[in-house]
Amino acid sequence: MPPVLFHSTNGRSPAVNLREALLIGQAPDCGLYFPKVFPQLAPDEIRGFANLPYHEIAFRVLSRYTEGILSDDVLAGLCRDAYTFDVPLEKAFDRVYLMRLDRGPTASFKDFAAQMMGRLIGRFIREDGRQLTILTATSGDTGSAVAHAFHNLPGIRVIVLFPEAEISKRQRKLMTVLAGNVTAVAIDGKFDDCQAMVKRAFADPALGSIPLSSANSINIGRLLPQSVYYFYAASRVARPGEPMVFSVPSGNFGDMMGAVVARRMGLPIRKLIASVNDNDAFPRLLNTGVYQKVVPSRNSISNAMNVGHPSNLARLLSVYGGHMDETGRIHVQPDLEALRRDVFSSSVSDAQTREAFLEFYDKYQLLLEPHGAVAWQGLKDWMQTESLDGLPAVLLETADPAKFPELIEQAFGWSPDAPPAMAALDDEPEHYERMGTDYEAFRNFLIAQHA
Repeated sequence: MPPVLFHSTNGRSPAVNLREALLIGQAPDCGLYFPKVFPQLAPDEIRGFANLPYHEIAFRVLSRYTEGILSDDVLAGLCRDAYTFDVPLEKAFDRVYLMRLDRGPTASFKDFAAQMMGRLIGRFIREDGRQLTILTATSGDTGSAVAHAFHNLPGIRVIVLFPEAEISKRQRKLMTVLAGNVTAVAIDGKFDDCQAMVKRAFADPALGSIPLSSANSINIGRLLPQSVYYFYAASRVARPGEPMVFSVPSGNFGDMMGAVVARRMGLPIRKLIASVNDNDAFPRLLNTGVYQKVVPSRNSISNAMNVGHPSNLARLLSVYGGHMDETGRIHVQPDLEALRRDVFSSSVSDAQTREAFLEFYDKYQLLLEPHGAVAWQGLKDWMQTESLDGLPAVLLETADPAKFPELIEQAFGWSPDAPPAMAALDDEPEHYERMGTDYEAFRNFLIAQHA
């Protein structure tokens, strides 16, 4: 079979294979790479996932995209090496489960993509004998996952931008203690400012001599590995062929787009619940058909979701026949009726978030953090409009609660134990730069870094 090709959502760049899409990151026309045609997994193969470990399911899914690029033996080895941590599914009630995606090296769901991206890109760089700078923006967890996945890989430099006032101390330290080939930059602004600076750098002719790529969810290499845990969850809690309900806390919509990829590949999904915090551009789009960015983005306690203009909406709308450009302007309306049939979204306030994780712990003795609490409230909001009808539902917990000790302390009067690797960083010295939101200053910084 010929390799899967990835097309830009803006439609003005040539289609590329996965290797090229990974190394380029953002398409030259400022669009995002996404398949027009998805490889299919037969129902019998999906049923067989019930008897496979996580790394083998990852191989079965990802091999559909690496054909002609990597041998099966190499990919299988990379999957075994990347996925050495647990993926717990904890029953809350009836057939509703909590999937904890916080057991990787940085205690975040971002590890599932970053660990595979680091291995793939590192291999491609070695094969080509070239250098690459990974430029990424983070609202909390992406930066640390990327920094750890690429730390000290030969030929790769990592520069991470983060909003200084909007991430927790532990989230920051997971990036700033590494040094080596990792440079963290605190921006006096919002995540959207960080993301805009990164996107502008990719399209800047003055930086054409610097080989740049991204590890944000603008890179398709983030979404494909994240599709795997939806297949994994279904293999553990659903009957053969039974459709699932997933509730995914959403900021830049990369995590949720992993579920869209899984659905397009053949996983039966009845409903995707993509609830947001106070940055409510997407639920307003679903309700009114009008898209309006939240500028500036609103600061909520579910800080990794403080995104006023989610980049991945361009991909989501393309699935439904629409075209949104990188600025958020919709040139072609998507099929809103089909989108509403498949996806539900509500806006969850900070007060509701606090109430949700208090309620979940009180009822089910399972500890959430703010993003998982948004997923729980989102499921409840959807259940006011439709019934589960006995189907299995999975809430995604996207980070270890120990990343938010102050919040847990306020709610319960005690702090959760941090994973040993995270606790060990508490007394480590930090190293990071500080910068405003002026793009010219950032451009000069990049040039100086590569002098």
